[in-house]
Amino acid sequence: MDEPQRNLEGTGSPKDPNTLEALDARLRARRARQEGGTERALHRPAGMPASAWGLAWRLAVEMVAAMVFGLGAGWLLDDWFGTAPTFVLILALLGIATGIWNVIRLTGRYQALQDAAEVPRSGARKERE
Repeated sequence: MDEPQRNLEGTGSPKDPNTLEALDARLRARRARQEGGTERALHRPAGMPASAWGLAWRLAVEMVAAMVFGLGAGWLLDDWFGTAPTFVLILALLGIATGIWNVIRLTGRYQALQDAAEVPRSGARKERE
C-alpha cells in the first residue's frame, strides 16, 4: 500500500500531520475557536456595525432618509392636489418624528445587545461585586 493511502486510512503515526486523527484534532480546535469568537467579535453584537463610526453613520442616514422621504412625499402630494405647503409641512414633521423614533429604536436595540453580551462601553470589563 502506498504512503498517501495509508495515511488516509488513519494507519499512519499519530504525529503525522496527514492522518485522520490529526485532521480531526485540527477541525475540533478550529470549531472551538469559532464558537468562542475572536476578541473583536465579542465587542460587536450581531446585526450592528463594527465601529462607533458605523453606528453614527447609520443613525445619520436613518434621520436624513426619513426627512427627505417626508419632504418628497409632501411636495408630490401638494403638487398633485394643488395645496400650498400643507402636505410638505405635515409630512416633513412626520418624517422628522419617524427619524427620531428610528434613532431611539436603534440605539435602544444596540444598548440591549451590548448589555446582553456584557460588553463594556469604556473598553474595560465590568467588575462584579
